[in-house]
Amino acid sequence: MNPDADAKLRDFATLLLRWNATLNLIAARDAATLWDRHIADSLQLVPLMPKDTPRAIDLGTGGGFPGLVLAIATGIPFDLIESDQRKASFLRTAILQTGAPATVHCCRIEDATVPPAPLVTARALAPLPRLLPLAARLLTDNGTCLFLKGAKAEDELAAATDWSMAVDRVPSQTGQDGVVLRITGLCPKAS
Repeated sequence: MNPDADAKLRDFATLLLRWNATLNLIAARDAATLWDRHIADSLQLVPLMPKDTPRAIDLGTGGGFPGLVLAIATGIPFDLIESDQRKASFLRTAILQTGAPATVHCCRIEDATVPPAPLVTARALAPLPRLLPLAARLLTDNGTCLFLKGAKAEDELAAATDWSMAVDRVPSQTGQDGVVLRITGLCPKAS
């Protein structure tokens, strides 16, 4: 992690709580557990990221999870794709305040024109059958996806029948039913 990451993450958390009073970035009940429930949840991806990742894309960034947190923590440039204009405004403000190496793209994922990256991340965005085609178009050959998933991860994997992939399941460090899916070799099955 970057040496000043902790202080910058605390600045980010303070800003998020201030904006959350008028913009639903996290559930109001999560304010007291912001660090454990959201920031630590995002940070558990750091050791799973491929070494020497030059840049990454986060899908549906919302309040900054996991993409902005990872950009702050690692110094890896992230393209943050968020369709909600108000959340995109928050993300831009947080980037300015923390100096994070990130760029916000306020658009639907399907409309994003960013070049593919070797790492694509997402948290609580969509079931795998919907998420995989979105990620695949933004992932370089031999790229890696890191998806934070909940208790239905195995059902989602079973439903993703149109895709060939290698999947590592890493138990979540922050949620009893959670899992991180580390996906490599992602490609559509021939029809």
